[in-house]
Amino acid sequence: MIALLIQGLAICSASWLLWKYFRQVVVKSPLDNISGPPSGSFLYGNYKQILDRNGWGFLNYLTESYPGIAKLYGPLGRRILYVFDPTAMHNIIVKDQYVFEEASWFVRTNDIIFGPGLLSTLGDHHRKQRKLLNPVFSIAHMRRMIPVFNQVGHRLVKAIDDRVRDQDAAVELDMLSWMGRTALELIGQAGLGYSFDPLTADSPDSFAEAVKAFMPTNLKIVFLRRMEPYIPNFGSPALRRWLVKFIPNPDAQKMQSIVDTMWRGATDIYEAKKLALEQGDEAVTRQIGEGKDLMSILLRANVNAEEQDRLPEIELIGQISTFIFAAMDTTSNALVLTLSLLAEHPEVQQKLRQEILDASKGEDLEYDTLVSLPYLDAVCRETLRLHAPVAQVFRETRQDVVLPLSEPVRGLDGKMMHEIPIPKDTTVVVGLLSSNTNKRIWGEDAMEWKPERWLSPLPEKVTEAKVPGVYSNLMTFLGGGRACIGFKFSQLEMKVVLCLLLSKFTFAKSDKKVNWNLAGVRFPTTGDTGKASYPMKVALYNASV
Repeated sequence: MIALLIQGLAICSASWLLWKYFRQVVVKSPLDNISGPPSGSFLYGNYKQILDRNGWGFLNYLTESYPGIAKLYGPLGRRILYVFDPTAMHNIIVKDQYVFEEASWFVRTNDIIFGPGLLSTLGDHHRKQRKLLNPVFSIAHMRRMIPVFNQVGHRLVKAIDDRVRDQDAAVELDMLSWMGRTALELIGQAGLGYSFDPLTADSPDSFAEAVKAFMPTNLKIVFLRRMEPYIPNFGSPALRRWLVKFIPNPDAQKMQSIVDTMWRGATDIYEAKKLALEQGDEAVTRQIGEGKDLMSILLRANVNAEEQDRLPEIELIGQISTFIFAAMDTTSNALVLTLSLLAEHPEVQQKLRQEILDASKGEDLEYDTLVSLPYLDAVCRETLRLHAPVAQVFRETRQDVVLPLSEPVRGLDGKMMHEIPIPKDTTVVVGLLSSNTNKRIWGEDAMEWKPERWLSPLPEKVTEAKVPGVYSNLMTFLGGGRACIGFKFSQLEMKVVLCLLLSKFTFAKSDKKVNWNLAGVRFPTTGDTGKASYPMKVALYNASV
């Protein structure tokens, strides 16, 4: 009887899979009229190229060779659309954002990994979460973060100073590790009212190591994650997380260990915040952050919200887990990118250092001064333009839809197309990095790192393109209802840390070979180990101070 039941389940699952997947392959599609590169292979299509850790050349090829839109192939011949046309992106992430929803594999696996936070919810559920969270990231709250950021930043400076002072030459340090630990402590203290790492020992604690190991491990199981939507949706995320134990794949097992560590940490933080809130204002103010951290603000807002707007406990824990990962990995990698570019351009490093020293006069910078430093702002914007931590995002059409274009493109039949009909269940890849480096918008020097471009009015083509990003005509932090909710928090972190570091130290390139890997969030590895790291030569700027 059990054998027959298993056999019937297998047949039903296989039939469902064939219907869901292959109907997109065998039915004639309007996408067949769009030009694009040939399929890399029948089994993988172009996925091996667009998801490969060394796939930067393929992304550059798409950006250079196609006018904002190209047809790609998924596994077994499934059609995919790659888009970086500004009008098309506006429709995808703003106007028709609920038609072009997050990819099923992304949402469902995030639910297993992070719990039901912002990265794991759709539609009305997602809007409800953002409604409660948006005020938490207001400018008023960001201003109150500055003393916390400076406090953590000074601990970082002290830790590095202890390791380079009294040395005859520059000391090689893994700046990715230090930036990751710092970003975790910043989101810990300012975001969660919790301290993860005193920034004294040479090695981070287990929580920081788990979060930093997430992206390299995720890259190894990316194709496993993409199979999740083709598995019938049964049981709770906790049950499906438990079933991962039986997958005979060491990387899947490592990911489960990482997820368990993150979830335990998020739960412990929530329980401590909840207990303090129940004990009253005095208990809250005794905690790190004195109740001014973002999580304390969120919990109070949740208690005071109308019943229909409140989030259940599991979703609040999910937000903690999501905040920790998103705030640590993207910001720390962006900081390392900035330091590496400053090391490659020592004249820019010195010019930026001088601006910071002139403004600070040996004191910590206040919010208004910090955000008004023109060259610091230019360096940050240009780094995030040319080296966006997230290069692309995936969407899936929930119904048939027509996608307009900013400029007509010629179809394979020779006719000009002003818009493209897209069938339901089509995967659409939004090329964030391609938009940021599109020469039709940014000019022939779009692939060059030139902070000076931000010190004068941007070219008319940039402003006229109406790129739908929330940040400075860029797609780095996305846009619409799924834009990065903490992008102002991230910008502030970067600027505080850069000011404190550049006031005290000089940074130069290491002799070791470093590779930046294309992933959900780009990350560097050194040598052939696959371990995320970025060694740099660090020395005191003024040894007498």
